[in-house]
This record gives sequence, C-alpha cells and structure tokens, in this order.
Amino acid sequence: MAEIIVPELAESITEGTISTWFKQVGDTVEKGENVLELETDKVNVEIVSEEAGVISELKAEEGDTVEVGQVIAVVGEGSGPAADKKEEAKEEKSKETKDSAPAAEPAEEDENDELVVATPSARKLAREKGIKISDINPTDPRGLVRSQDVENHGNAPKAESKQEEKKAAPKADAAPEKPVRREKMSRRRQTIAKRLLDVSQNTAMLTTFNEIDMTNVMELRKRKKESFQERNDGTRLGFMSFFTKAATAALRKYPAVNAEIDGTDFIYKEFFDVSIAVSTDEGLVVPVVRDTDRKTFAEIENDIAELAKKAKDKKLSLDDMAGGSFTITNGGVFGSLMSTPIINGTQAAILGMHTIQKRPVAVGDDIEIRPMMYIALSYDHRIIDGAESVGFLKTIKELIENPEDLLLEG
Repeated sequence: MAEIIVPELAESITEGTISTWFKQVGDTVEKGENVLELETDKVNVEIVSEEAGVISELKAEEGDTVEVGQVIAVVGEGSGPAADKKEEAKEEKSKETKDSAPAAEPAEEDENDELVVATPSARKLAREKGIKISDINPTDPRGLVRSQDVENHGNAPKAESKQEEKKAAPKADAAPEKPVRREKMSRRRQTIAKRLLDVSQNTAMLTTFNEIDMTNVMELRKRKKESFQERNDGTRLGFMSFFTKAATAALRKYPAVNAEIDGTDFIYKEFFDVSIAVSTDEGLVVPVVRDTDRKTFAEIENDIAELAKKAKDKKLSLDDMAGGSFTITNGGVFGSLMSTPIINGTQAAILGMHTIQKRPVAVGDDIEIRPMMYIALSYDHRIIDGAESVGFLKTIKELIENPEDLLLEG
C-alpha cells in the first residue's frame, strides 16, 4: 500500500484545490502516472503516483482544498486484472439493474444547469441518471454540487422549485427581486484579488506618465521585419522586444527600479528577469523572461511567444512564474489609451504600454500627425523617488524614439 500526498510545490505555495481526478477507486495506476490535477495560486500542477497498483481510496473530492503533505489517495496492491474484475462486477450489476428497470434518459443541460457550480463527476453522474443538475440541492455550504449530492437526490425531500419561487408573489411593500447570477471565484482569481489588494495597502504606489513618438521604431520594424524573420527561423519582430530591451537599459541606469524592500533593507537585484503580463481566461499571469540583458531581440521574442502559448494552454510551470525583478504589461493590445497598472508582488515598479494612436504633435515649429503611445510607470515611492521614476521613463522614451541607440545598448 502507498499513499499519494500533496508534494512540495513552491516556497510560497502551501495549498491547492483539486480540479480534476484522472483516476477513481478501482482504477489501475502505473508508477509515475498522473492521478489528479491540482489548481494552485499560480499554475495547475499534475500529481503522479509513486507506486503502481489500484486506487483503493480517494480522501478528497474535486473542489476540495488540500495542503502540502496531506494524504489525498491510497494505492493498494494489484494490477490491471484486479481492477478489470471489479469493473466487470460493476457492469454486471448495472446490467441487472437495467434489465429490471427502464434506463434513465440522459438529461440535456439548459441555461440554468450551466450556471450551477458542480464537479465534473457530478455533472457526468447527473447526465447518466437523467437528473437536471439545477434540481439538486448541494450539501456543500459554498453551493458546490458533488457526486454524493447526485446519488442522494432521490432520497432528499423535494424543495420548492425555482420556477415556483419566481411565480411567488412578493410581500407587500417589498420591491421585486432582480435576477442575479452567483459564481464562485476560482482559486487563482481569489489569489489575484488578494495580492492586488495587498499591494495597494502595503506600498506607497504612485504613477508617472510620458509619451513616445513611435515613428522611427515602426519604420525600422517595417524595414527589417522580413529579413529578421528569415534570419531567425520565422520569429517575428514585435514591439515587446524593443520595450524589454529599453526597460533593461533603464533598469541598469536606475537600479532602485530593479529593487525591493525586505523589512528595513533594500535588496538591489543585480540581474534582469522581466515578467511579461499575459491575459488568460482564468486571469492575468506574469511568466518571466530570464536574463534580458544577455539575450538578443530574437531570443526575447521567442521566449515571450513560448510563454504566452504555455499560458493560454495552461502549461506554465512554477519555474516559469518564479522570480522576476520588474514587470511589463501591455494594455494596448486591448485598446487601452492610458492606465495606472498595479505593481506585481514585491517588485518596485511596473511599466504599462498602451495603444498606438495617431495624434497631432509639435515637431519643431510644425504640427504633424505622428503615431504616439502613452507609457506609465507605477512605482513604490518608498524605494523610488520621483526624479528616478521620471528619468526611467525618459530613458525608455529616448531609446524607443532612437532605436539605433537601443540596438547598441542590446
């Protein structure tokens, strides 16, 4: 017999939520085979069995929060044939039941069913039993419908249906209730909300702005993008590599922007690991591009593309997310003209890029239409003074507006 426990995940992660069991009681499992997926504050982690055998017990369900070191399943002795016999016995019993009673028609989910928070196993069982998931009363105080709720549905006293509740007349002098939809926050969204609140409460955060004339960098990119792509195996030349290189040069010049506070000490990071904000269906994640001072434009573009793909495919590892000394976020991809980004964790600052918009600007004594971008630096005023924040943005502005200098910096 062997126990499956929640392994050490990362220094700052002590618990997670079981999102999916890949194995059930009676299933055969091989050594090293994935047994479940655990959703943590940062990424989803697949947990494997250290021994081969048959799952004899699951000690937690989908949706449960479990801690590092907690036993969540037991693997007993046995192999495929033993599990197969158990499955054959279940099928035989199921066949006998079907012979003596009409089979339930699978229930089709409607709009109300989609709004119910339920585990995948509960939904599957409800469909098999022909029960509408929205008719089931959960025992979980959070409203999560689990498989045992589906099993016990026929034995539970029937509650007044939602249709009848809607038809019930409101009390005298009471305003009619408006429709609402309640949805439990995912663990990751809860973590994002908590960290954003912590940052706003525990830093002296200010934001300063500048604007960049993107004419020269856009023309350079237009001239060089095809040859760049040919020389670098199809890698496309985007704006993110220019801004990452410019930010790295500015971090060299203003080391306080690359620092953090630890108690009464300043920690000046003598490396340049830039976190790049990526939007996913489950919220914002910030994987890290390492050693940006030593990487070429092509290497940076490759890293960003690879991390963005992993983020959207939910394949980011804890190593991909760990560390990071400074963050860049690009709200411009969504059309944002200006914003005040919130600092990422314990870092000292974050650079916000925005959409490129043609505007009339003064060029010498003339007015010209130029492609302009607002940039923002949100920073912790406890570490960074106003002059440093302004100088930091000015350095980025000068390098982007004179990209040949940026290439020399790189």
